[in-house]
Amino acid sequence: MTESFPRQEARTRRFTLGVPRAFRVSSDGARVAYLRTKGGADPVTCLWVLDVDGGQERLVADPRTVGANREGAGQEDLPPQERARRERVREHAGGIVAYATDQAVTVAAFALSGQVYAVPLTGGRVAGDGAAGDGVAAGGVAFEVATRTPALDPRPDPGGRRLAYVCDGALRVTGLRGDAPDQVIADPQGAPGVTFGLPEFIAAEEMDRHRGYWWAPDGSALLVARVDETLVTRWHIADPAHPERPPAEVSYPAAGTPNAEVSLLLARLDGTTVPVETDRAAFPYLVTARWQDGHDPLVVVQSRDQRALRILGVDVASGQTSVLHEDTDPCWLEIVPGVPAWTADGRIVWTRDEQDTRRLVLVTPGRSPEPVTPPGLQVRGVLDVDGNTVLFQASQEPAEAGLWSYGPGGLSRAGQEGGVEAGTRAGGTTVTWRRSLDADGVSVRVSRDDAPDTVIASLAELPALPAPRPVLFRAGPREIQTAVLFPSWHQPGQYQSGQYQPGQGRLPVLLDPYGGPHAQRVVRARGAYLVPQWFAEQGFAVVIADGRGTPARGPAWERAVAGDLAGPVLQDQVDALAAAAGRFGELDTGRVAIRGWSFGGYLAALAVLRRPDVFHAAIAGAPVTDWRLYDTHYTERYLGLPESDGDAYDRSSLLSLAERAVVTPRALMLIHGLADDNVVVAHTLRLSAALLAAGHPHSVLPLTGITHMATQETVAENLLLLQLDFLRRNLGV
Repeated sequence: MTESFPRQEARTRRFTLGVPRAFRVSSDGARVAYLRTKGGADPVTCLWVLDVDGGQERLVADPRTVGANREGAGQEDLPPQERARRERVREHAGGIVAYATDQAVTVAAFALSGQVYAVPLTGGRVAGDGAAGDGVAAGGVAFEVATRTPALDPRPDPGGRRLAYVCDGALRVTGLRGDAPDQVIADPQGAPGVTFGLPEFIAAEEMDRHRGYWWAPDGSALLVARVDETLVTRWHIADPAHPERPPAEVSYPAAGTPNAEVSLLLARLDGTTVPVETDRAAFPYLVTARWQDGHDPLVVVQSRDQRALRILGVDVASGQTSVLHEDTDPCWLEIVPGVPAWTADGRIVWTRDEQDTRRLVLVTPGRSPEPVTPPGLQVRGVLDVDGNTVLFQASQEPAEAGLWSYGPGGLSRAGQEGGVEAGTRAGGTTVTWRRSLDADGVSVRVSRDDAPDTVIASLAELPALPAPRPVLFRAGPREIQTAVLFPSWHQPGQYQSGQYQPGQGRLPVLLDPYGGPHAQRVVRARGAYLVPQWFAEQGFAVVIADGRGTPARGPAWERAVAGDLAGPVLQDQVDALAAAAGRFGELDTGRVAIRGWSFGGYLAALAVLRRPDVFHAAIAGAPVTDWRLYDTHYTERYLGLPESDGDAYDRSSLLSLAERAVVTPRALMLIHGLADDNVVVAHTLRLSAALLAAGHPHSVLPLTGITHMATQETVAENLLLLQLDFLRRNLGV
């Protein structure tokens, strides 16, 4: 088991291969499109369709056979922009990892190695640009669409007649059959640093906006983002293992430095364009846009300090905007996925923070928002709006995420209790995917009023590991959500020196947190505990805690880290450890280690530097060590601007802590990918230099060619084994 699980976990991309995902339901509810690989060890993602009536599943596009006549078919040769996009969405697989459809889900488009393909999803014909009935008799076979290459983010128009895509920074439109002229919609005309139709780094990394254009419902125009990165600081990421290669230049907006300038224009297919006024001086962040049939476009913008959010309505004739709603907060406002959206009766679906609850509200312009969810039900995101029915995800308990619905019949739970659920809905058909502590992996169910439920099978492998059985409880006065895992063979009070002896010895402790904003580790889903359980099987008691700043506990809990990303999050780990040790006497608090990645890596290094009395060893993967080196939107939300809020940056910095600390050295292992363009390796190198200057022993493990995700199989496998060896050596296991 010790040898097999790390290899299996790496080979299956953390058991994500074979799991169905990226569902799209047709407007009539008759079809569901989705992505899935053919098996739990197959890294090539295919496009599938389920016919809801009858439950028939069809494979409609396999990258290994699509474009079989072209040179290099089946081999990925990704444009740099596509590699960057996959990094932003943390994509682990290959093949068809993104696709778009028309409104009726009759045709899908996707890019492979910069070339666009389309495939009918009904097994029939794809509409052309000519007279009614004109089209390609494809019979469900994918065909190549004539475009410039490399083509990025291809999207059919809602009617399924045309295709928009981005090439060389220009947004272009062509006929889906490829026999219509390829038309330039918006072109930077050689201007350096300017693109149309693509998200900038901040949008993709921090706002969950992975697109830069939106079709009009009738296909006659597009709302297009123009991104100008001229003023953004250029950083250079070198590959020391290949000194003959020039460094990669990236535009990185570090805290306090200029962002990309993002503006909007409305581009019609007749060649006319109209600028959209969004008051970029006061609201420079373009959060999202939505253009639904029967309504003017909705645009959301945000101020640089993130204390104000506006919903704008766009007049499609003039490009002028009107403020339909505005929210403000003295700390910041979170961006909630899925909003805004129009209901069929003309109200705007939105969320609002009140009574320490993120509530679902319906906004009628000119009136006060109408809350439709009660205090205590924390809305996580809106998943779909089907007519006047809103499908959303919300939590009554932080470790759970339930599926809820609000519509003409009022508020109701749309799924089961006791797990983590999400879904999508259209045309009366709902797709629900669920994880729980009672089963491995993800279960997917398709429900329709006039048809029996259908299960979409997951083909993921089962872990070669005893099923995790975390003990979940609330730790301390702040009721910190905490999970503790023990070895499957553990019997209380029987451990000593690697062998069980009746009534003797205790277990060394490993804390395994993320511990920061926008992520939870303590959830009612078995798959969240696979790696922690593997560490437990090696003889550790593993403690996981979601402290202040983590989601699903309400706005006040999230904003408790304002001005200090170090103190509250670390104290909550210390308190959770103490509570776990008080509850379980077999935890040996004289042998405590902590590991983490990204924010969790920051927290791990912080723990041994600030609290060596509690923590005896730490593994810090890709840690942010100096918040002045991290991006604007994330960092400024919590710490403000470096020039005016320098004390907050100093309080949260590992560099200043390492420079001034006079403590007993604790074992610290720093791990960092040299190709990381999110948390650049300078973070680890600067911390290492500060530790060396202060005389603190530590080790640095550089990962050649690895980004913020360590997805290469041999790297991912051996990272777990090397961490285990480090923990054993430094805790005397």
